[in-house]
Amino acid sequence: MKILIVGGGLGGLTAAIALRQRGFTVEVHEAAARLEETGAGLTLGIGAQHVFRALGTQADVAARACPAGTLPFLHYRTARLLMGARDEGDGLPDDGAANIVRHIYRADLQTVLIAAAQALGAKILTDRRLTGFEDHGDGVTAHFAGGETAYGDVLIGADGVRSAVRAQLWPGDTPRFTDHVAYRFLVPRAEAAPFMGLGRSAIFIGPQRTFNRYTMCGGEIVNCAGLAETQEAIAEGWSIPASTDELRAAFDGWHPDVMGLIDRAQSIIKWGLYDRAPLPQWAQGRVTLLGDAAHAMLPFLGMGAAMAIEDGYVLARAFAEETDPAAALARHEAARKPRTELLHQMSIRQGQVTQAIDPDTFEPASAPMNDREMMEFDPVTAPI
Repeated sequence: MKILIVGGGLGGLTAAIALRQRGFTVEVHEAAARLEETGAGLTLGIGAQHVFRALGTQADVAARACPAGTLPFLHYRTARLLMGARDEGDGLPDDGAANIVRHIYRADLQTVLIAAAQALGAKILTDRRLTGFEDHGDGVTAHFAGGETAYGDVLIGADGVRSAVRAQLWPGDTPRFTDHVAYRFLVPRAEAAPFMGLGRSAIFIGPQRTFNRYTMCGGEIVNCAGLAETQEAIAEGWSIPASTDELRAAFDGWHPDVMGLIDRAQSIIKWGLYDRAPLPQWAQGRVTLLGDAAHAMLPFLGMGAAMAIEDGYVLARAFAEETDPAAALARHEAARKPRTELLHQMSIRQGQVTQAIDPDTFEPASAPMNDREMMEFDPVTAPI
């Protein structure tokens, strides 16, 4: 069976690896001219790392990642501890054996996954922007902007929140702007050192604002992300530049560590935060969706990447169990839809709770805000 995957992100690449390990022919078609991601760290949930262990890539992933630590909540002006405990970790990589959350630079993770997919014989094609597809009942033809076509038994849309596959399956269904803008930038360790005295990781909480910063890349880089409510409609994407002055204005009056990191920001990018309402179903015929294309969610739980990775692995499990493509897609959807819909709602609720905190009256607490059972879910062994 030949499976076409539209989108060479984390979910699409994970699916390609898992499918190739089970003997399927796989082609990945990526719209970008080059497979690369810049400017962002991400959180690797425990479920995602169960997947990497099953794929044999966890050691390589962990060697480029670092334990997430305690991620304490701090008052935006005074750095008073609001929740959690100070992060005393060193941020160095470990062997990946422990079931803990980790942080990784997206480009580093993508490098590992690309190498693993190519080593298994997955075909990865770039500069392939999907313009449409035809489901013939016994196969699918994909059409791309350059005039190229591809034919396969199944087509998987793993092409993100503005999925071209989803647009054809469900025309008129558009992403919803959430009235939030995110800013991301990186600071080298040497320049960030004077502003890291409060620990390796921290989330500063202010009125309708959060500022998250943690080390990655063996402690050599500090990843910074600021989230703010806004009345201005901001486009979604990774290429919109923002100035230091704009970012300083968004976090004016915040703790000196926050302002110091902003002053040393390199290549600030911003994007509007969008999500989508859950679909009644993902698959139609021999075509389905995966990752953000199926269930884009807000970043307040840090579980978006993990959901795409879990999706990719469970998709391969479903195809290993079913010889009929439609039955495999239905099995994948039945296994993944309840979990992703629940986490979609949890991410919205987490954002509401976090953004509504009044840091001046909030009392210190040690109880986690997230459901640990949801975080430790194992998509490798869970029934499908």
